[in-house]
Amino acid sequence: MDRDDEQLPRRRVYGADHDHPGPRSDRRYAELVGGPLDGLLLDITHWTPADTGADTGTGIALATELGQFGPGGRSLYHPRPAAPDRWDWTGDTP
Repeated sequence: MDRDDEQLPRRRVYGADHDHPGPRSDRRYAELVGGPLDGLLLDITHWTPADTGADTGTGIALATELGQFGPGGRSLYHPRPAAPDRWDWTGDTP
């Protein structure tokens, strides 16, 4: 492991390989706040405002078995306008 990786906090990244679940120093992340994915990091390194739904206010739907609808369900998260590195949960959808 290189020195930069050792300085990053040991947090899990949504959708990351279970063998390498932590953040990497060469990536950009948003923290998921609230809901079933609370505290996970989302890799947004190459995302544009259109990808995040920030320009339309729609946000994104992330697959999770932990939400209200169980397997196959999704949790909805939106970037905070004043803090785009924190995304708030707004509910679940089937």
